[in-house]
Amino acid sequence: MLTMTKSLFALMIGFIATTIFGLIMIPILKKIKVRQRISIYVGESHQKKSGTPTMGGIIFLLPALGTTILLLLTNKIEMSISLAIILFVMFAYALIGFIDDYISITKKRNKGLTEIQKLLLQVIVALVFYFLYRKYGGSNINADNSTVLEITFLNFRWNMGWFYGVFILFMLVGSSNAVNLTDGLDGLAGGLSAMAFLAYGLLSWSSTGIIGNQDVAIFCFIMVGALMGFLVYNTHPAKVFMGDTGSLSLGATLATIAIITSHEISLILIGGVFVIETISSIIQIISVKYFHKKIFLMAPLHHHFEKLGWQETDIVKLFWIVGFIFCLLALIYGVWL
Repeated sequence: MLTMTKSLFALMIGFIATTIFGLIMIPILKKIKVRQRISIYVGESHQKKSGTPTMGGIIFLLPALGTTILLLLTNKIEMSISLAIILFVMFAYALIGFIDDYISITKKRNKGLTEIQKLLLQVIVALVFYFLYRKYGGSNINADNSTVLEITFLNFRWNMGWFYGVFILFMLVGSSNAVNLTDGLDGLAGGLSAMAFLAYGLLSWSSTGIIGNQDVAIFCFIMVGALMGFLVYNTHPAKVFMGDTGSLSLGATLATIAIITSHEISLILIGGVFVIETISSIIQIISVKYFHKKIFLMAPLHHHFEKLGWQETDIVKLFWIVGFIFCLLALIYGVWL
């Protein structure tokens, strides 16, 4: 009950802090001309969004950090190793996204870092995370089980050994890029991410007996509040975009929480829409490259629905509903199975 009260308080503070910070930051981003350049390949409705402020990830990331510090100073949470690692990954990937956004803005083009540069930086941070997790993770979970992948309801346990490191790299890099791909419609990635953090907050509630998981649960609710505050400005018509600063950070943070709380497999469900969006892009690339044929009118999948004539708001609502159902299934899997 105490963890629930703290979590709800954290959500409220995160929401209020982000809402107020957004009022301050959006005019500043406009003034310094931190504006989004829209790809020529998307529809006319998106071209109208050209010039909308970007780098909006800082609008929810900084208040989330500020709320975390406030709760630490008031002894509502403790700086556990799990929380420290999560914060490191979140802001390391945010920095990669910030560099990407900054180059895109200053060079006045839709692309920032090259794909190789971005991937290399993501892998480096993932390697640092793996080192920290393997070295210090034993204080939060059983060190002997830190490389074990478990599917409870199938009674399946696999000690992956050294391959677990590869698995972690795939999770962080894959998740960060999956959220980045999904961030193409107003409020889409932000709303889905808020649901995902809520799901992980509830899953962490169910395992608060593990050292550090109470702090992880509360942090998840901070992120839910912060993202809800961001959605005040990011839903259609968006007054600000999160940019790579926000999307890369969100995906990597979700993967980190999944790993630290030993709910790795649940990420497939909790991030189900992100997974589907990524798979649609992979299918499209393979089909065009090897068979010279498009499976979708445009990838990722949300653009396919746009080409079919769907309204942006209807697509976002549909994807939110699907994401919510996936999160409920993940909670059933994570808590009861």
